Amino acid sequence: MNASFEAPRAGLAAWPDAVVELRQYTLRPGTRDTLVELFEREFVESQEALGMHVIGQFHDLDRPDRFVWLRGFASMPERARALQAFYGGPVWQRHRDAANGTMLDSDDVLLLRPARAGAGFAQAASSRPRDAADTPVDTVLVAGICRLAGPAEAGFAAAFEAQLRPLLQRHGAALRACLVTEPASNTFPRLPVREGEQVFVWFAGFESMDAHLVHLATLARDPDWRLAIERARAQGLLEPPAWLRLRPTPRSELRA
Repeated sequence: MNASFEAPRAGLAAWPDAVVELRQYTLRPGTRDTLVELFEREFVESQEALGMHVIGQFHDLDRPDRFVWLRGFASMPERARALQAFYGGPVWQRHRDAANGTMLDSDDVLLLRPARAGAGFAQAASSRPRDAADTPVDTVLVAGICRLAGPAEAGFAAAFEAQLRPLLQRHGAALRACLVTEPASNTFPRLPVREGEQVFVWFAGFESMDAHLVHLATLARDPDWRLAIERARAQGLLEPPAWLRLRPTPRSELRA
């Protein structure tokens, strides 16, 4: 793992996830627990058996009817093969009505790739919990989503490394991954993705929501952060980062 990323994942190799989906589902009110239980019972190992990597699944802490998860693939052709095998296979056919019955929208999907070598998610420090009942979670994973005027490689990625990342770390963020828009066309049109957008997304772990709130407060007071955001606008940043504040579900591999 690149030395710029932090403990407790220091020294762990990055997973070979050349492509990552950030999937945000809007659910029918009161059905999130139903979907989480179904997902963790039926859709984790069954997808990984076909070559996908279920990186993690989460409750959105700011929107009670939003379920968020991350799925990785070795390549775009492998993504097409694995998705066809899963969504045409027996597990999804058996449970799709129950899953789809919880959803109002499942098309909010960003197709991403690591911003550079070593910037993807590291291997988990421990295996995925098998028993959901024994895994209370207080940690928070935060995604900072930056909308850009053009590809991140045109300037923003370098600005992030030089200016924004050191400030995030100074104020307590443990960076887990930095991802950018995957430019390839969607190889599985049956599952739409957000097209015509350019983003840079960083993920950071915190021990608790209180730790994240302290982080936000210290960032807001730091004139260097405000200056760095203004300078980043000249490198393609369209607006201040949007935040996703996520709590791992009981069997999430990524625990923040």
